[in-house]
Amino acid sequence: MKTTTTWKGAHTFQCEHEGNLIAVDGDKVSGHGPKALLLSGLAGCSGIDVVDILEKMRVGFSDFSMETAAEVTDEHPKVFTGVEITYRIKTDPENEDKVKKAIELSLEKYCGVAAMLKKNSAVNYKLVIL
Repeated sequence: MKTTTTWKGAHTFQCEHEGNLIAVDGDKVSGHGPKALLLSGLAGCSGIDVVDILEKMRVGFSDFSMETAAEVTDEHPKVFTGVEITYRIKTDPENEDKVKKAIELSLEKYCGVAAMLKKNSAVNYKLVIL
């Protein structure tokens, strides 16, 4: 895997990977801050897993979203000490155990971003059935 990151001025950079662009802005004016981008990467990684697993389980769902929140140290380097992902998904209440299983498989087995973050931080989750 390879990305190219180009400085655009001030604290703003443009990141390119396989023709796709993302703005990163340390001032958080015209793009994600780097740590927020990491949290978004975690949510995207796990979200892809959960969708794939639920589809294989033939679990019907819609309105799926995730909110990630991290505790950050006060001193430099400011690193995550804990991350919590709140999964919100519209599905029948009887599917709750299957959704939990999909989330746990993602966070424990399939999501490489979660595996990397767990080297330094606890990664926990909450599930909200809509």
